[in-house]
Amino acid sequence: MLWQLTQMLWVGGLWLLHIGLLPVLGRIGLAPLLIEEISGMLSALLVGFSAACVTFQVLVLVQAKGLVSLWRDIRGQLLLMALCASAMYFVVRIGWPQAQHWLLFSYLVLGFSGLLLVSQPVPGWGGRVREAHP
Repeated sequence: MLWQLTQMLWVGGLWLLHIGLLPVLGRIGLAPLLIEEISGMLSALLVGFSAACVTFQVLVLVQAKGLVSLWRDIRGQLLLMALCASAMYFVVRIGWPQAQHWLLFSYLVLGFSGLLLVSQPVPGWGGRVREAHP
């Protein structure tokens, strides 16, 4: 259940920002520079939060399937790709702030790896939720 909760928070948050919140801010008439400033600030916060959630999911996967699952299991590979995309986002943001296309690219890699991760089964239970025992 923790796997699904953290996954919902970081993947949903990433996509909700760019599909839901930013277009709505543009429709209500906020200035484009203000929307750009809000986007930059919230994107950085969400990428940091996503990195924390991905790290937690890595720990859950390692506990359920072992350390070798990080490179042999598709879930582990997607989590490692998400961690690399998060790191790339902050390296570009700090070291090369004028490279907006690279920021968007790393954000999209993070978002799409999250979407692919959502389609994978929960580790440890074969895709089914455990039933409670009385």
